[in-house]
Amino acid sequence: MELIKHAQPGAEQDNKPVRDTVAAIIAEVRQGGEQAVLRLEEKLSGIKRETVRVNPDTIKAAADTLDAETAGALRFAAERIREFALKQKECLLPLHYQSGIPGLELGHSLCPVESCGCYVPAGRHPLPSSALMSVITAKVAGVPRIAACSPPVAEYGGIHPVVLAALDIAGADEIYCMGGAQAIAAFAYGISGIKPVDFIAGPGNRYVAEAKRQILGDAGIDSIAGPSEVLIVADNSANAEFIAADLLAQCEHDSAARATLVSLSRPLADSVTTAVDAGLRRLEEAHNNEQALTARIAWRDNGEIYLAQNLDEAAAFANSRAPEHLEVQIAPEFEASFIGKLTAYGSLFVGSYAPVALGDFVSGPNHILPTGRTARFSSGLWVGSFMRIQFRQFVSREACAALARPCARLAHDEGLFAHEQSVLIRQKF
Repeated sequence: MELIKHAQPGAEQDNKPVRDTVAAIIAEVRQGGEQAVLRLEEKLSGIKRETVRVNPDTIKAAADTLDAETAGALRFAAERIREFALKQKECLLPLHYQSGIPGLELGHSLCPVESCGCYVPAGRHPLPSSALMSVITAKVAGVPRIAACSPPVAEYGGIHPVVLAALDIAGADEIYCMGGAQAIAAFAYGISGIKPVDFIAGPGNRYVAEAKRQILGDAGIDSIAGPSEVLIVADNSANAEFIAADLLAQCEHDSAARATLVSLSRPLADSVTTAVDAGLRRLEEAHNNEQALTARIAWRDNGEIYLAQNLDEAAAFANSRAPEHLEVQIAPEFEASFIGKLTAYGSLFVGSYAPVALGDFVSGPNHILPTGRTARFSSGLWVGSFMRIQFRQFVSREACAALARPCARLAHDEGLFAHEQSVLIRQKF
């Protein structure tokens, strides 16, 4: 594998200040409840509120502010996400069968968590798609109580209207105007007006990620998100302009985003380099804003281009990176065999007309995905994230007798004599 464009060596980031800050925020919320959350929100956003709960009139008013095209796009995306989640749920089935030992029936039941908290970030722009992805998936899973939150936006004195409308369309039962580590603490431990939840889902900044890490065990979490990333594998049949556009789409997330091309063709790699530079100039000319600068910094510092000798080498590299998003833009006749070699990714996009952006918004599969190589052992958010598999055992007297001797022996060998007795005593009756 030849490295054509390398990322800048990343300086090790000292996370102790973040850990300490988050620990202090969690302690403050646990002691001070809703008033502590409101104080922290005012300190961070400058917005003073009387309560974190968003009332129904505010939600309705937010929906009324949307133009017809945006409202239609939200409903279109919601339907695609809901359909995919429903198809996923169809794959999850309860289990019950008669074991080979007479009188021993085994199985499992599927049970959604009783409550969840869905966190929707608010960065430079509103993120209604994250509201749809988390809340709809929880709804399809059958979670009885779905709470959701998003930080206040100064311009609106509360949650951005498009996010509020998305939460309403998705079916959130409770909506709260709060963000950061304090929101995660409020969900995990409860405050006045918010009962604790069992599971917390949704992306966020490093303070949100650290808060999720610290409350894990008191509530479940989906994952601890890092910077977003894409890896594109392409051969000489691919369109350099498409690839450049997809790399830059990833880079505009934030300056820490990672965008990587693994090319099977040096001329393609050179063409993509040229197309990325041209694309950055177009962004700056058309928008001339912070987002264009963010994309430029991300590509400069974290963008990579590799030249692979063959598809086997490309597949091995992709598996070692386990990217959040993996695009495959190769000749159709090689797609099936190549995809069969891929083992680690959050979400796969196959074909020249499958940009990650479709998955971010409207194709259906969830966009809350594992980052930082965690796709080696974890999955994106799905209906199963909100469900528990509970095992069941129905044991008759005859089945107990058939199991007793090996069970007692293993208990004895492990020094668990009360376990042994709990089985043997039943053989006397």
